[in-house]
Amino acid sequence: MKLSDFDFDLPDGLIATRPARPRSSARLLLAEGDGIADRVVSDLVEILRPGDRLVINNTKVIPARLSGERRRDSTDGPGVARIEVTLLDPRPDAEGGWWALAKPLRRLRAGDVITFAAGLSAAVDAIEDGRVALRLVAEGGDVDAALDAAGDMPLPPYIASLRAPDAQDREDYQPVFARTAGAVAAPTASLHFDAELLSALSARGVAFTEVTLHVGAGTFLPVKVEDVTTHRMHAEWGEVTAQAAAEILATRQAGGRVIAVGTTALRLIESAARDTGVITPWTGETDIFIYPGFTFRVADGLMTNFHLPKSTLLMLVSALMGQARIRAIYAHAVASRYRFFSYGDASLLLPGGPGAGTSG
Repeated sequence: MKLSDFDFDLPDGLIATRPARPRSSARLLLAEGDGIADRVVSDLVEILRPGDRLVINNTKVIPARLSGERRRDSTDGPGVARIEVTLLDPRPDAEGGWWALAKPLRRLRAGDVITFAAGLSAAVDAIEDGRVALRLVAEGGDVDAALDAAGDMPLPPYIASLRAPDAQDREDYQPVFARTAGAVAAPTASLHFDAELLSALSARGVAFTEVTLHVGAGTFLPVKVEDVTTHRMHAEWGEVTAQAAAEILATRQAGGRVIAVGTTALRLIESAARDTGVITPWTGETDIFIYPGFTFRVADGLMTNFHLPKSTLLMLVSALMGQARIRAIYAHAVASRYRFFSYGDASLLLPGGPGAGTSG
């Protein structure tokens, strides 16, 4: 299975730099069985059935991009360097600890302190493999509050290269049901939901289950091997509670469809069923890599945005729908000028077709 099998031509003009407003007005490509239909996200109230269950990722994006100064005393006076930091992954070995990227990295060494706004600072513990081990400290002790005040939202590279983050991104790049802080990238399919849509779906008889997967910056890493089966995924922390597992299992047993909202939710629930074939409570780090040939144990469908060529996420949707089918779906999306990536439009992928339910 070659990396080139997952390539396609994407015009630059289809990369969205701002989301649709209201959120649920974004376009929705509905792929059921062999059919394709052009809808909008608010049509989910008509498309989904009573008894269906949406699995949503309640992770909360932290403002993980920081700009600060590193100061050193020297014989020629204080040495000052501007440092840009992007938090990547928590370090469980240190309170307030994070692995981060820093630019320019050559201006840092172990023992340095970087000061940011709002009384936030970071001690440099080590530099390894192009990353920096930091410990965040805040005046007054509330690191989360200081980070919230000092940081910017970590927009994906393909948006950040087109414009700088601003105050509006604090709202736009956060799901309305986010509650558990720890992600440095948004579960972007969730960005299409607003309070009105959630209420309407509940009234329709569609149920919701919350799981948590803290999305890491590794989600943007390119695949660098030609044989994709040898690619190693980054690990991300997640949790499926006993209540969540019971709700999902009950829906499957009742014949309802379990539809993951986002690739993060899908990867997590499939991780929780990997050992036994049945979803169970699960907590830990998952590096599950879903590509064609994967057997899905839990998810009957997926709501997701449109993904980068040659990305692991494109491989995931190809595993769910089939490679030829995804090529046709993406060709339709490009020809119909759907907007791509994190702030773009959505797709609802239902491989079983409109009459299908779960197989138990």
